[in-house]
Amino acid sequence: MLTGGSFAAMGTVNTVVVEDAMLLPQAMAVVQGEIGEIDRVCSRFRPDSELSRLNDRCGGEEVAISALLEEAIVAALQAARMTGGLVDPTVGRCVQDIGYTVTFRDVPVEGPPLQLTVRPVAGWQAVEHNSTAHTIRLPADVSLDLGASGKAWAADRAASAVAGELGVGVAVDCGGDVSIRGRVPEGGWPIRVAERVGGDLWQDVAVSDGGLATSGTMTRRWRRGGVDVHHIIDPATGLPARTPWAMVSVAAATCLEANAAATAAIIMGRSAPDWLDACSLPARLVDRDGHVRFAGGWRQAC
Repeated sequence: MLTGGSFAAMGTVNTVVVEDAMLLPQAMAVVQGEIGEIDRVCSRFRPDSELSRLNDRCGGEEVAISALLEEAIVAALQAARMTGGLVDPTVGRCVQDIGYTVTFRDVPVEGPPLQLTVRPVAGWQAVEHNSTAHTIRLPADVSLDLGASGKAWAADRAASAVAGELGVGVAVDCGGDVSIRGRVPEGGWPIRVAERVGGDLWQDVAVSDGGLATSGTMTRRWRRGGVDVHHIIDPATGLPARTPWAMVSVAAATCLEANAAATAAIIMGRSAPDWLDACSLPARLVDRDGHVRFAGGWRQAC
């Protein structure tokens, strides 16, 4: 019997579901431990986090980093490489410039106008990673934001830990980024995907392994000077992506890959369905008028 529980961390709701109810308390403890440590090390909202200290030293010498932060940065660079740089961790200054300087629940809904200019980001290839010495060097004025990949990577890491330590089938959902590991219940894992933005209708999809992630522009959204802004940055402009898509859901071999593809599709705009088809990534795209498009064999896979 599937059973689950939820807790708040990383500025979102995290849900753990297992196919053995007796093991839920242990699974919750494993996931909370994993995500708690990731938040302490990798959050840009914590001035004492290792990531914040690394960002403070941009433009200087190579900085020795912990194994956990290195893993998180490598995951972010993997997402950037996979998407041709559309999902780029060097957008840290950009998200700060649009007012995303604190966890989303503390971002004021309204505020004064922003003075923004088009300024492409430095780009993920500017991050100097020495995998032998376990160091990172950031160029001057470059700040890393691992938010685009962090929750998905955390879901993968936590789900793998539960399956490995407890030998149980598990689904870990970090704010809409779902990772599946271990034994599969009959009929697969039922994952709910919103039918429409802001609606109460859902499509239930069955997932047997890997990850399913949804990215969107309608939830983490606020207004400055009467203008709507959101958190998904186009690296080519350094500004919130101008996109027809309200939300995109993608299934992939890992949650990290699913999230990277979903976020890239938001930034990519109208060409996203063709790209997802070419990548054979099952996807469901909803535009701002509520129209739905499918790509990559979503109907067959999900």
